[in-house]
Amino acid sequence: MKMPELLVPASSLEVLKTAVVFGADAVYIGGEAFGLRAMAKNFSKEEMAEGIAFAHERNVKVYVTANILAHNYDLEGVEKYFNELKEIKPDALIISDPGVFSIAKRVCPEIDVHISTQANNTNYGTFNFWHSLGARRVVSARELSLEELKEIRANIPDDLEIETFIHGAMCISYSGRCLLSNFLTGRDANRGACTHPCRWKYSIMEETRPGEYFPVYENERGTYIFNSKDLCMIEHIPELVDAGIDSLKIEGRMKTALYVATVARTYRKALDDYKESKEKYLSNMDWYKEQIASCTYRQFTTGFFFGKPDETAQIYDNNTYIKGYTYLGIVEPALDGLISITQKNKFSVGEEIEIMKPDGENLLAKVIGIYNDEDEMMESAPHPQQHLRVRLSEIANKYDILRRRELEDGH
Repeated sequence: MKMPELLVPASSLEVLKTAVVFGADAVYIGGEAFGLRAMAKNFSKEEMAEGIAFAHERNVKVYVTANILAHNYDLEGVEKYFNELKEIKPDALIISDPGVFSIAKRVCPEIDVHISTQANNTNYGTFNFWHSLGARRVVSARELSLEELKEIRANIPDDLEIETFIHGAMCISYSGRCLLSNFLTGRDANRGACTHPCRWKYSIMEETRPGEYFPVYENERGTYIFNSKDLCMIEHIPELVDAGIDSLKIEGRMKTALYVATVARTYRKALDDYKESKEKYLSNMDWYKEQIASCTYRQFTTGFFFGKPDETAQIYDNNTYIKGYTYLGIVEPALDGLISITQKNKFSVGEEIEIMKPDGENLLAKVIGIYNDEDEMMESAPHPQQHLRVRLSEIANKYDILRRRELEDGH
């Protein structure tokens, strides 16, 4: 059975390493320019080189996004940027703009090019067009069903790969080609500066009554007319494999290491279990669903995979995410049985937390001691980004993640 690649996002070097350790076959990242996540931390040239080396040592690929819709003034910078990437040697560039594509093929022809979902790839004619120009892979539009993807697979060359989003946020506009942000705020969604107006609450105003706003009720909670649920296909791995998809893509280049680790680890286990046997995959379904539900998430949908979504794919509520766990930090070894972390959120001596391990184990541990850089004992760690040494009741290894389960009221 040919199993698809698991492709995981990373917003920073720390998250890239987490994605690699927790099961990614490939990671996609953005540099400091020309990607569609301007608000993400993104990678400097030096961080990108370190991240690619880290991944390649573990047989994991790294793809770099350069998928803006370029304006004239972008092109000179794109050429300079691709000359820099030529030295760093990522495994592929993710591109949507034909002008940017042409620069990539001229400047760094040895690097594969993947065509971004931003290019609205909805039919096998489009896939074949990009293949004829030298593209290695095409990322399908989110509007395609599994049946359409099967038909594309049957009508494109074997060496042209299909990449498909299978988990994460979905833009309400066609494959993410959104003008709302530009129109309402002047920030260009197609150049990486989206303000996510699809998550906002809307009212209407009658022309002769300025300042008098009228709600357009979908229900008693208000009007969120663009607010899509998040995509989740963890229950449909067999169908995705059967469709001939080469790469299963997780959305989330602005997510935390905890989110990325949780989603990557869950899909990794689901894919590995299914490869072993369908029975093992089905028997572990409750575990997959529990793990996915444990990280910060919105409500889920299967999107367009089984036909046009009905109204249940819409959230008639605000854009609040449900918080199952709080992210505390990533483990680094220290001396004398201690671990070292740069803490992300407050925790205290005496608390019970979880050690999240790449192999699927979640180990309960008590915080026995916390020490600062001056080796002073602390009762709690209230300051984010503080470097600490911690003694736990259980063994935590390098790259394990520390997290704390939250109650339903968030405490």
